Amino acid sequence: MAVIAINQQVGSRGRELGRLLAEHLGYRYLVGEDIIARTASRYGVPARELRIIDERYLRFWERLKTDMERLFAYMRAMALLEMARDRVVMVGKSFSLLVPMQAQNALRVRAIAPLTQRVAQVAAEENLEPIAAEHRVYNSDREERARIHALLGEDPDDPSLYHLVINTAALPFARLVTMLAGCVETCERAADPASRELLCDNAIGALVRAALLSHPRFGNAPISVSARQGAVTLSGECLTPPWDELAIQVAGEIEGVRTVDLTVLSPTPPERPV
Repeated sequence: MAVIAINQQVGSRGRELGRLLAEHLGYRYLVGEDIIARTASRYGVPARELRIIDERYLRFWERLKTDMERLFAYMRAMALLEMARDRVVMVGKSFSLLVPMQAQNALRVRAIAPLTQRVAQVAAEENLEPIAAEHRVYNSDREERARIHALLGEDPDDPSLYHLVINTAALPFARLVTMLAGCVETCERAADPASRELLCDNAIGALVRAALLSHPRFGNAPISVSARQGAVTLSGECLTPPWDELAIQVAGEIEGVRTVDLTVLSPTPPERPV
């Protein structure tokens, strides 16, 4: 059992590759819209607002940074929850960058293709003239880099962020699927309880953080969350009575949480003028 997360350039046919791989493996297949729908249902956020994270309909700078981070935290929690459930192929703009590099049962994949092929693919998919399709590709690449840098501080074109970077135009898809399936088989053999536990811990921590963000008494309060084997630790300056008990209650309601500990941080003294 393994997790494959594919980060695709627009026009690279990463979705098609992911779907074919999922069918070959008998795995679940999820794309950005699926995670958006599940996130909207769980956190009561309109789906159109969540598309800022994984789609092109809104520009990232049209939203406040705190609002964008909150929406991303919700989607991150749902994406990691699906990964923790195992046996899944996920395709989107940022899902692969959420996978812990140390998890032996998971693959970070980047699907790319030459610009000319990508432009032709977008023109065919969206019924655009070549010039319009080229602008669409350039704008999408720019938006993707800006969005992921704003949310994760990473450059999606950096190959060191992935286990595999695949040029989808280099080989027939049947061969690419066979190659990826071989990598997945290796991941399945290498998978151990520690790797699955790592994914579960990441999911629990993300779900707790999202629950705090969605709670009207906490909102964007700076609270750090870590999880290990179901033991959750919350750290922040605001975790003093009566907020400490409320934070423990909110975190304890997340499935998989066994214990909740608090670390109350001392306020940072203001800098004195020189």
